[in-house]
Amino acid sequence: MTDRLILITLLVKLGVVASVASALARGSTFRRLFFAEQRTPRQTLALLAFFLVPLTLGVWIRFWVPNFLAADISFETVILLGLLLGPGWAMLGGVVLSAPAVYHHEYLALPFNAMVGLAAGFLGRFVQEEEIWSFTPFVDLSLYRWVRRNLRQPRVDRQFLMLFLIVAAEGCRDWIAHAFPHRLFALLASQWWLQALVLLSAPIDVGIALKVWNTLRLEMKLEEQKRLLLEARLDALQRQINPHFLFNTLNSIASLVRMKPEKAREMTVKLANILRALLKDHDTYVPLREELSFTDDYLDIEVVRFGADKLRVEKEIDPRTLEVLVPSILLQPLIENSIKHGLEPRLHGGTVTLRSRLEGDRVLIEVADDGVGMGNRPVSALRRSGAGIGMKNVQERLEVLYGNLARFEVVSNPGRGTLVKIEIPANLSRSG
Repeated sequence: MTDRLILITLLVKLGVVASVASALARGSTFRRLFFAEQRTPRQTLALLAFFLVPLTLGVWIRFWVPNFLAADISFETVILLGLLLGPGWAMLGGVVLSAPAVYHHEYLALPFNAMVGLAAGFLGRFVQEEEIWSFTPFVDLSLYRWVRRNLRQPRVDRQFLMLFLIVAAEGCRDWIAHAFPHRLFALLASQWWLQALVLLSAPIDVGIALKVWNTLRLEMKLEEQKRLLLEARLDALQRQINPHFLFNTLNSIASLVRMKPEKAREMTVKLANILRALLKDHDTYVPLREELSFTDDYLDIEVVRFGADKLRVEKEIDPRTLEVLVPSILLQPLIENSIKHGLEPRLHGGTVTLRSRLEGDRVLIEVADDGVGMGNRPVSALRRSGAGIGMKNVQERLEVLYGNLARFEVVSNPGRGTLVKIEIPANLSRSG
């Protein structure tokens, strides 16, 4: 083995490690198993297979392809398994990775890999998780600053300890390979400076793999934080609707208790149905069928309060849209806004119309009334007033859930009524 071949192997190995780490990171199943906080033995075994199948093949390639020694990264892999999965799984991985080498008479590969896996596993338990993910072979570019910091406050520098033990394990491998030729694979150089690079290449390779996976881990954490922020915002918007709606409904019941107790009792039963639906844990999305059922109870209350002759409800619902998923409590705020600010000011009341239809891969939902309209006020001014709280809430939820894929439009004609149009992707429910 020439020094030139060793130098080329060290350079190629950097690319092999980075490529393998990146290829594994692209698999969704690997990411789910690798970054799980808790894993069953079966899941850990499946995760181990992601490492062992391609990397054991790499050991075979070392024997099949002349001078392609960089394909064998079993030593670095066993160290990574020990740091991330623990001693037992690392020893098992080391045994599997050594099988091709033992088959080709490198008999010391099996006990050596097993011992490295055991040592790396105990090292992984000694250091903290974040110290493993932040590991780098370049502990501190200023040796003077590192010595001065540790002299002031002596402590166990775990980053340096990891670096030292990996280099020490590589040194043991080189010594055993030199003492027992052809019984353990190692890169043995004739020049001291090149052998020093061999010793440093192992922690560099380990650091590259950890850096690739840590970048992915941080991205997944950021995505999780975004998801939690989205849920918190949706929950806040939901909480904004419920008290507003219940307050208006209770006022309606209170106005009927003395004069029309039977109707007040009927409204109370309807309100109980609504409360039961609100208090029940519900998903962010529900089929349009369920959303219409919820609004029916609300409309029944309003019809009782206004009178069937003053509040009429019409529906033009395309049956194909009933199983389309829509944000929960989407229609009630819009219907309430139509009744309170469109029909209630009119002495003879009016009609609320609900429409839905499919247009390609999108669903169009409309809430219309023939009330007094918004006058000359723009929508932005309406949203700043109390009259626009329902529409503002619905529009914000659509923006959070769909982004640019949703369209929210308000068309109002003074004295002729208001039309609210919602256009969203037509995602079908599981039952549809």
